[in-house]
Amino acid sequence: MFLSARQSEILDIAKSEGRVQVDDLASRFSVTPQTIRKDLNDLCETRRLTRVHGGAIFPSGAENVRYEARRSMAAPEKQAIGRAAADLIPNNASLFINIGTTTEAVGEALLDHKDLMVITNNINVANRLRVFPAIEVVIAGGVVRGSDGGIVGEAAVDFIRQFKVDYAVIGTSAIDPDGALLDYDYREVKVAQAIIANARHVILVADSSKFERAAPVRIGHLSQVHTFITDVCDITELASICRDHDVRLIEAFRVARQDG
Repeated sequence: MFLSARQSEILDIAKSEGRVQVDDLASRFSVTPQTIRKDLNDLCETRRLTRVHGGAIFPSGAENVRYEARRSMAAPEKQAIGRAAADLIPNNASLFINIGTTTEAVGEALLDHKDLMVITNNINVANRLRVFPAIEVVIAGGVVRGSDGGIVGEAAVDFIRQFKVDYAVIGTSAIDPDGALLDYDYREVKVAQAIIANARHVILVADSSKFERAAPVRIGHLSQVHTFITDVCDITELASICRDHDVRLIEAFRVARQDG
C-alpha cells in the first residue's frame, strides 16, 4: 500500500507516542475526523496500526516476541532475578506483580512466603499463586490479551488505583541507555504507570537482553524505581543513572558467582 504524506506522518506519531486519537489528528492536519478515520482504517488494514476506540495504537507486531518463546529466552537469568527480587520482599507484605515472563519468575520465587497479598494483572501469576493458602491473590479486571494472559486497559488502571501497596514488581520490554523504560502496548504501559504510582517501593526486573531492544511506548524512567534487578549490567550509562538517583542495582548473576 502506498502511504500518503499524512498517513506516513500519522504512522510516525503512533510509533513515537504509542497511540493516536482521531480528534487530535483532525485538528493537527486541519481535516475532518472522517478523513482521519479513513487514514487509520487504511493503516490498520495493512496491519501498520491497530484500531481502538477513538483512534489507533502502534501494535506489538513481530518485534514483541511471542510469549512461549519469551519464557524460554534467558531462563536461568530470569530465575536468578526472580530469586533476588523475592529475597527483598518480606512475609506479611502487599505487592503488585505486572505482566512479563521475568515478573512471573518472581512469582515462582515467592511460593515459600507467608501472608502475602498479591495484586496482579497477570493471569499466569494469579493461576500459579492461587493454590497457596498463605498467599491472597487479587486479580485486576479488564481486557485479557490473548497472547500472554495480560490484563490491560482502562478498567485495569482504575482497579490498580484502588490500592497502595508495599512493593511493586514491574518488567519492561526494553531499556534505552538514557534510562527510558519502554514497551510495545500502550494499554499495558498505562497499567504499569498506575502500578508505579501506587507502590511504596518499586522493583524493576529485566534481564540484560532488554538493553539491546527498542520499543515505541514510554513507561517511565529508571530513576523512578527504587531497586533495579538484572543478571549483569555492563551498560555504563545505566549504572551511572542508578548511582546518581539512589537506585539500588542488583546484578543477580554476579551475586550468584560471588556466593558460589
